[in-house]
Amino acid sequence: MTLVGDVRTLLRHRGFPRLYATRLLSQTADGIFQASLAGAILFDPEHQTDARRVAAGFAVVLLPWSVVGPFAGVLLDRWQRARVLVLANVVRVGFIGAEVAVLLGAGPTGVPFFLAALAVIGVNRFYLSALSASLPHVVDPDELVMGNGVSTTSGTLLTAAGAGLGLAVRSVAGTGDAGNATVAACAAVLYLAAAAVARGFPVTLLGPGQPAAQSTLATTLGRALSGFRGGLRHLGQRPAASTALLAIGAGRFCYGLTSVATILLYRNYFHGQGLLRSGLTGLVQVVVAAGVGAVLAAAVTPLAVRRVAKPWWIVTMLSGSAAVVLGLGLPFTKAALLLAGLLFGFTAQSAKICVDTIVQENVEDAFRGRVFSVYDTVFNVAFVAAAVLGAVELPRSGKSVAVLIVAAAGYGVAAAGYATAVRVLKADRPAAPRSTAAASAAGAARS
Repeated sequence: MTLVGDVRTLLRHRGFPRLYATRLLSQTADGIFQASLAGAILFDPEHQTDARRVAAGFAVVLLPWSVVGPFAGVLLDRWQRARVLVLANVVRVGFIGAEVAVLLGAGPTGVPFFLAALAVIGVNRFYLSALSASLPHVVDPDELVMGNGVSTTSGTLLTAAGAGLGLAVRSVAGTGDAGNATVAACAAVLYLAAAAVARGFPVTLLGPGQPAAQSTLATTLGRALSGFRGGLRHLGQRPAASTALLAIGAGRFCYGLTSVATILLYRNYFHGQGLLRSGLTGLVQVVVAAGVGAVLAAAVTPLAVRRVAKPWWIVTMLSGSAAVVLGLGLPFTKAALLLAGLLFGFTAQSAKICVDTIVQENVEDAFRGRVFSVYDTVFNVAFVAAAVLGAVELPRSGKSVAVLIVAAAGYGVAAAGYATAVRVLKADRPAAPRSTAAASAAGAARS
């Protein structure tokens, strides 16, 4: 009910309803597209899946964005973001068309397939950065926590729902390449709908507030690297934002380890049918449970940060994640992992809502695009690094007590490190000046 009330409050703001609708349509399409990729790459019955294959898949679709991301951030601070939201969706439709053609012609194992998937996901990260950088333009500053909670959590839930919808389409269309291509085509339809909704924005509504002077694309890209360094310096001058990014990056590494293990467990370890399934269906059940947890996070986090400062709520969520890994990961059962998915959805989304807000509050609008691209880069590199470690340490079944203990310890170290940083920042903050009356009273007492 709190989430519903927050949505009603935010929908009164000019621009937020359209930004919200654009996000929901596009992230539903994200879930459908991800179901297509998972079916083609990870759960293809014609190919064996081990930790190395999972890690390679993550590396192919995530690492190149870490190279492109810095340039994308500079462009987000130079281009009108309202136009970016339209064009990004249209471009994704084109790349999905190419992927569908490749799937039907050659299957999901060649370089062209991975290039098309890489392009779709790369544009998606660019698009999500644009959404985050646009949000402060359509909500009041004191409602950023609420806005992030509603927007990102609803998007996460719709991504999970989209994955379920993609699975349903796949069950009808078939589990082969033609079925996966049909699922991808459904995602393209929703991307087009999101582009149509985004066209209704006034061009200047979403910023940047003072766009750079017009220049050629070559000139813009030529300045991108130096501009990105400026964004990093800007972030470095704002330790509240930079330490929050480091904390959630460490958490993302641990999340990556558990994600690879979970994929392998459902692909190769769990068997049998029933209410709790194995294979792609069981993995989607976990994803949906995580979406429910994210909704709970959106309802609870705005209330929690009224009583607990955002940094300390992040510390609590990282510590809670460590407990979830140990308490629900080590039994290696489908029921325990389903509950773990729910709780991870809650802890991860709660932390992300707070980090998003801390970054938005501490970063100037002219640098938001670059900073959120850094944010995405940290996320991607941490996740792929975890996948690489998993490829070395995880058996094909995914069952490894040692890896889960490492993940739990990592969450604990992240929580302790961030808590220490928060205390240091608080101690270094200059004390607020006393009022004139209080100073006079103190002087009179001394005399």
